Amino acid sequence: MNAHRPLRPELGDDTLALVEQLAAARGMSRDDFAAEAIRRVAESEADFAAFVQVGADQIARGEYVTHEEMMQELSEMIERRRR
Repeated sequence: MNAHRPLRPELGDDTLALVEQLAAARGMSRDDFAAEAIRRVAESEADFAAFVQVGADQIARGEYVTHEEMMQELSEMIERRRR
């Protein structure tokens, strides 16, 4: 089970009002809403970092196509369509 620890971010009035409005619409406390929002963003950032790492690993293994190779392939595809 995850331990809960307080986090006290400083929010502007507009942001706090929006959090309160959205939390109320979902029947949540603003603290619960904020915790869920932070968790969602953190998970999204972690997913994106893992996605980027896949590409970096492919490049490190030499598994990539250069810009020039891609442009040549596209030019050949266009030329074949014109025939």
